[in-house]
Amino acid sequence: MDTEWRHQLRVYLPEDLADAARTGGGAPALRPLLEILAAHRATLVSQLDAFEGYVAEAERAGPEGFPLYRWTKATLDDPAKRLKHKQAFAVRVAGEEVYAKAPADALEAELRPLVGGGAVLRLSRHDTDPANNLAVPAEYRT
Repeated sequence: MDTEWRHQLRVYLPEDLADAARTGGGAPALRPLLEILAAHRATLVSQLDAFEGYVAEAERAGPEGFPLYRWTKATLDDPAKRLKHKQAFAVRVAGEEVYAKAPADALEAELRPLVGGGAVLRLSRHDTDPANNLAVPAEYRT
């Protein structure tokens, strides 16, 4: 039986547009991106905001139940990594963090022409295949 991996697209924005996207400011340069996303029932989720939310929840509830807490906290404490994740946005489709190949393919095909046009610096695609994902560094394993 073949495993159907789920997918996630990520867009990377210049710092000024990342600030606008994070605060919901309607920067005109984001309009083409936002129109494509809306046509696919997709939204942007700031990686930085997601990391901050994860750490805040772990600190409220106790980090024992949050296996990525120490690694995520260390990432947030590193200014270079913080900037990197500030510019990264996961694309959610119909509220889902990961989604089937077909919607990922369709959305990627429409987003790809925006790369390098000023608003989108880069586009990446990730999947749920463990072989394709970073392992938690040894110093952060619990």
